[in-house]
Amino acid sequence: MIPYDRYHGTGNDFVIVDATEYVPDRGAFAQALCDSQGVDGVLFLALEDAYTPPRAVMTLFQPDGSTADMCGNGARCAARWVAERTDADAVMLDTQAGTRRADVDGETVTVEMGTPRFEPTEVPVRRDEAMVEEPLAGYEVTAVDTGVPHAVVFVDDVDDVDVETNAPAIRHHEAFPDGANVTFASPDGDGEFRQRTFERGVEGETRSCGTGAVAIAAVAHRDDRCGEQVRVRPPGGVLHVDLSGGRATLRGATEQEAGGEVEAVPARSLDA
Repeated sequence: MIPYDRYHGTGNDFVIVDATEYVPDRGAFAQALCDSQGVDGVLFLALEDAYTPPRAVMTLFQPDGSTADMCGNGARCAARWVAERTDADAVMLDTQAGTRRADVDGETVTVEMGTPRFEPTEVPVRRDEAMVEEPLAGYEVTAVDTGVPHAVVFVDDVDDVDVETNAPAIRHHEAFPDGANVTFASPDGDGEFRQRTFERGVEGETRSCGTGAVAIAAVAHRDDRCGEQVRVRPPGGVLHVDLSGGRATLRGATEQEAGGEVEAVPARSLDA
């Protein structure tokens, strides 16, 4: 049996597993656990507490069994998990998108998110120039990489968008060779935006998406819709994005939920 912990960051739910636990097929394990627990991903964390600040290698497996290079809310939950085991208030996370520092203040965690990138080769997107407000599947789409690719769409009111119906055409559009997360945003006061995101790998809408919040802030700032301090409201809570100096940080609350144990080889793997 594999013990696990469970956390959420503004409604983005994750199971966390110590990477020293032997799981023969992490993809199948994540698929089964996401299905049974109703979570958005499984984080395997390899803690290296000999360093100051302590470090952890973070690998995120999504509900479809794939991995994602970066996850803002997942990284915040991971940082809190490490901090609680090392009595630290700063953590270094080694992700597939690079090393990110996180600062932990009780339930509030701030994580570095790197520099948002619009260049076609970085997103990536099959275009010679940056995709900015390009008509795509009925919406004006701007493409940006915030650790993972995002297609950002500004609308008058995100509540009027049928995300589950309309997002897949953008998520799977030929313009995105690796696919894209699709993030809808609408103004919510001075420098604030509401958010709804259809996540690649989850293949559905989530209650929060950290990389999506950063994507909204990056595109809005590029379009002179806001300053460097941006508040984003996904359905699950409030996220704060700071774009000072060109590098983004993401801040928000985390919460620990009840953990448990699960079989290392899920039943569906044995059936397959």
